[in-house]
Amino acid sequence: MIKILSEQIGRIIKSKKRLEETLNLKITNRGKEVSIVGSPEDEYIGQKVIDAINFGFLTSTALLIKTEENVFEILDIKNYTKRKDMKTIRGRLIGTGGRTLKTLTDLSNSHVELKDNQLGIIAPAENIEAIQNGIILIIQGSKQTNIYSFLEKNRPKPVEDLGLK
Repeated sequence: MIKILSEQIGRIIKSKKRLEETLNLKITNRGKEVSIVGSPEDEYIGQKVIDAINFGFLTSTALLIKTEENVFEILDIKNYTKRKDMKTIRGRLIGTGGRTLKTLTDLSNSHVELKDNQLGIIAPAENIEAIQNGIILIIQGSKQTNIYSFLEKNRPKPVEDLGLK
């Protein structure tokens, strides 16, 4: 049994049945405390999914963590810069009208969410390092266009099956 303190308790209660069916868990709540019961592996995945929902991801996006190739990571912006004006750095990450964040998401085949001075990333394990490096470079002041080309170069190539056997 794992107990998690949840800020987004309403969203978890609304999607409780879906979470229980998808994750093979029993979810109970008392106030803002959520308890999950299941097999150890299911509890671990359930904890990651609930952490992602608490971070601000949609339930459908957070459930992508259940697939083995997807990983949930949190980056703390303060760890990668000495600058004190976090508002400017958050502005660089979001971009005009959210374009930078959307482009990062599209190029890296991931889901990125910004909350206070933290960035949450749900991405396939092979893409997570590239997206983290790209975000760190933006935080440290690199131009967005350079980051886009970096992510395009590091994009995994799809395996083509030519049907030859």
